[in-house]
Amino acid sequence: MQVAHFENVHRRFGNIRLLLVIATLIAAWFSLHREAFSPWWLLLAVVLFLAIAILHAKVLRQRACAERAVDFYRKGLARIEDRWLGTGQTGERIDVHSSLYATDLDLFGQGSLFQLLSLARTRMGEDTLAAWLLSPSSVPQLTQRHAAVAELRSRLDLREDIAILGDGLKVGIHPDALTQWAEAPNQLTHRWLRWLSLLLAIAAIAAAIVWAEFGTKAPFFAIVIIETIITALLRKRTDAVFHATEHALEDLQLLSSLLARLEREQFEAPRLQALKAELSSHHLLGSQAIARLRTIVEYIRSLDNPLMRILNIPLLYVVQVAYAAEAWRTAHGAALRSWLNAIGEVEALLFLSAYSYEHPSDPFPEFLEGPPCFHAEQLGHPLIPAAKCVRNDISVCDETKVLLISGSNMSGKSTLMRAVGVNTILAMAGAPVRAQRLQLTPLQIGASILINDSLQEGNSRFYAEITRLRHICDLAEKHPPVLFLLDELLQGTNSKDRLIGAEGVVRALLASGAIGLISTHDLALTKIGGQQDNRLRNVHLQDEIQDGRMTFNFKLHEGVVTKSNGIELMRLIGLEV
Repeated sequence: MQVAHFENVHRRFGNIRLLLVIATLIAAWFSLHREAFSPWWLLLAVVLFLAIAILHAKVLRQRACAERAVDFYRKGLARIEDRWLGTGQTGERIDVHSSLYATDLDLFGQGSLFQLLSLARTRMGEDTLAAWLLSPSSVPQLTQRHAAVAELRSRLDLREDIAILGDGLKVGIHPDALTQWAEAPNQLTHRWLRWLSLLLAIAAIAAAIVWAEFGTKAPFFAIVIIETIITALLRKRTDAVFHATEHALEDLQLLSSLLARLEREQFEAPRLQALKAELSSHHLLGSQAIARLRTIVEYIRSLDNPLMRILNIPLLYVVQVAYAAEAWRTAHGAALRSWLNAIGEVEALLFLSAYSYEHPSDPFPEFLEGPPCFHAEQLGHPLIPAAKCVRNDISVCDETKVLLISGSNMSGKSTLMRAVGVNTILAMAGAPVRAQRLQLTPLQIGASILINDSLQEGNSRFYAEITRLRHICDLAEKHPPVLFLLDELLQGTNSKDRLIGAEGVVRALLASGAIGLISTHDLALTKIGGQQDNRLRNVHLQDEIQDGRMTFNFKLHEGVVTKSNGIELMRLIGLEV
């Protein structure tokens, strides 16, 4: 409704501006050809045109905000209705090369967990969410996030306001470049030069007036010569002050607006109150400090104006702007990093609150103390549409340390393991989980699900897999304990070596206190550890052939799978075997 209203107003203003142009041309014609016609009518038409132009620009900004609000709610409905694929940021710029699960669990990219969660307006928000997904947090941190997310869940207006801030929908602000500029050491260390520059600029103006009134130009040129020398001597230092500002000082309007909006919000959760307290520098609010920096940036950009280039030396403009920039860095540069970190964390909490609001049946996990444990009731995969998502009970707890999941091809073994992994990532990030109930001790993930060979590095899939397993075993020596997810373990070697190697890997992981899931369609691997080892429990997924079609119910059953479907699959697609 608002978009349609502003569109109608926009069209009316457009028509009025056209009529004013025509009226101005008519007034100009009359003022030139009829002496009785007053030229003040021409001035009146110009003033009216400028006033209408200002109002029109305001309407266009309001229409743009309304369009962004519509886009915000449209994407929210898409997530609720499981139509969100391709509608959000993918996080592909995030470096995940060292992660032992990011690629395996589809954390980033199209159709990823990051794309489902992220509503980022800033890179800080993206980076904070990515950090939470890539590294488990402590239980006290998670408890604080739960309280913050619960408070923010119903604050739809706050999420909408942040979504429509700025001039567009792009993710803005370059935190690394901005903090590097703000924390750089001062180049102009002689403070007296700032006052001398101001006095010389005033003297140059006075000398110019004297020249105009009395024709005496020597004082003016003498002052300009001194100013030229000062400008030349300080050129390297002033250039250093302005260095990298092209990217560092972008999107300051968005940053100032974000700070101002968060400063107005009242919070009760302890973590939110602490973050809000960080959004100030001494006696000045962060939004006000950034607004001052925006003014300085406008001064810097005005150097591209031809008129300012002419006035640069007489006014010592570059020197004075450089001193103003350094004064800002001295006053607020040390606080900028905490502002950006606070904004990033609040944004990430808003992402999780939006997910919680849009998925009200997803609960927070319950954290346990004691030996490693993962116990889930009706666990599902959050990236699978609710209508297609099959849920299972999963328990790797108490005596059971490893689930050996057997099953035929396409039966859902990998998807089940990913559901366990993604929900563990959500739990250790502070988010709700896709389950009826999830209890777990603090865990970190080590996964070997999507392992490929590398033509560039000359590595086979088997070599890539055993290298990943080595990294997972190393990770298991650290805290918190590892929840390992190993899909089709060691399938790149012969069955004898595979069984021996699998037993060795599992033995090493269990000795380190890890728990996990292993999937296989090789039934020999279901006998790892022998029947006497109660730490390993066999479960399976099965299929049915009905009317010449293979069907799967993706439900987990106890014991080892009793049949395979490889031959039937080949026959169903027309291969004679």
